[in-house]
Amino acid sequence: MVRVMASGVFDLIHPGHISYLEQAKKYGDELIVVVACDKTVREKKHEPITPEDMRAKIVGSLKPVDKAIVGNQGDIFETVKRIRPDVIVLGFDQKFDEQQLSEELAKRGLGNIKVIRASENADDLNATRRIVAKIRRME
Repeated sequence: MVRVMASGVFDLIHPGHISYLEQAKKYGDELIVVVACDKTVREKKHEPITPEDMRAKIVGSLKPVDKAIVGNQGDIFETVKRIRPDVIVLGFDQKFDEQQLSEELAKRGLGNIKVIRASENADDLNATRRIVAKIRRME
């Protein structure tokens, strides 16, 4: 069984998220999605629109996803150790360098994990920021 890990905020589910998760699922038998905790979202992006537990429940109900969990704040490698994936699929816009991540995984004794970058989905409104901006223009 090949276990795949994907991660993200998943604040407002949109076609880009669906594409990312469908791509990730193709790399293995089981897809576990790590949903960023509220504290991490606040520190790295914005005030979450929906709470972490709700985001995890929604993501977990999506067809490609076998399980969704709320991530820990801080060291992402602790979550990787807990999940023990064979493959990590990064979103096309996630700020990780595949090579650097692979090197760090190897340094931490997790070097057998393949790191792959998902391709971008070209659908309109494929990013939460764009959806929020469109809603604001409509007010």
